[in-house]
Amino acid sequence: MRYTKYLWLFIAVFYLIGCKNKSNELFVNTTIGEAFGTTYSVKFIDNQQYNVASCLDSIVEQINISMSTYQTDSDISKINAGDSTVVVDAHFQKVFETAKTIHKQTNGAFDPTIGILVNAWDFGPSGSVVSLDSLKIDSLLQLVGLENVELVDNKVHKRFKNTFLDFNALAKGYAVDVFADYMESLKLDNFLVEIGGEIRVKGRNVYKNKPWTIGVEDPNFDYTQSYSKVIPLTNQAMATSGSYRKFKLDSDGNRYAHIINANTGYPLKSNLLSVSVIADTCMEADAYATAFMSMGLYRSKNYLKSNKDLKAFFIYESTNGLLRTLSVNDFPES
Repeated sequence: MRYTKYLWLFIAVFYLIGCKNKSNELFVNTTIGEAFGTTYSVKFIDNQQYNVASCLDSIVEQINISMSTYQTDSDISKINAGDSTVVVDAHFQKVFETAKTIHKQTNGAFDPTIGILVNAWDFGPSGSVVSLDSLKIDSLLQLVGLENVELVDNKVHKRFKNTFLDFNALAKGYAVDVFADYMESLKLDNFLVEIGGEIRVKGRNVYKNKPWTIGVEDPNFDYTQSYSKVIPLTNQAMATSGSYRKFKLDSDGNRYAHIINANTGYPLKSNLLSVSVIADTCMEADAYATAFMSMGLYRSKNYLKSNKDLKAFFIYESTNGLLRTLSVNDFPES
């Protein structure tokens, strides 16, 4: 991943000078912090120590200023509020361009403008499915569609002023990639970067003389965490999207995922519980995991037949309620 020269000059000079402590010993460096409403952790093994916390926090701050929908003064919030004069930065440009590409490749299954309907259905940690007036849904659907949003001269142009952009489905993965690029700027060969479960690694865990190992989270509805599948990962990224934490039940006990069908405007009733995707970048893995949740198992399998560079692991419920798994395109075994 490459950004504009001024951005990389800032990273290469400021970070290298400000964060490096020399040493002749082999160090296992671990840094943890908070980012995007969750936590991050960075582990790297080198013969020098680095104090990287302030540098990573600075990256988080930059990305929040660019794309956080939770900050009213961020660029994306200003754009959503109708400000067409905002000149977006290199972070925004890269995420927007990738979102456009994946939106087209998945025939709209991945759509960062669907958030207005997610909010209308009031998806959150609790509550039940409520009926929205079909006229209301139709009116909101007119605002959905990334094809109606363009980036011209680093300014966002929306066909409909109330279209709401939300890059949360890939911005966290993008931040993982920026963290990883920063690690590479320090000439580090062996590291693991993680933000809220989205991961990218380079090299090996040389301290243990084995590949980095990553856990694939089980779909537990009681909010506990467990990992029955642990895989090796080398020089790639992995992200997971699931419906087992954000869902609602109707009066008959049917479970609806927080994923909204961009064509109908209604929540998806799906047996697909989670999708883990391995790709070269975490931003791509993050976006495709979200897209596959929207596409469902059958469409996702067909898509993956012609996209062998993506590896996927599906956890779903069979018709008799039993959990099943499916590995596609040589997703690693435990």
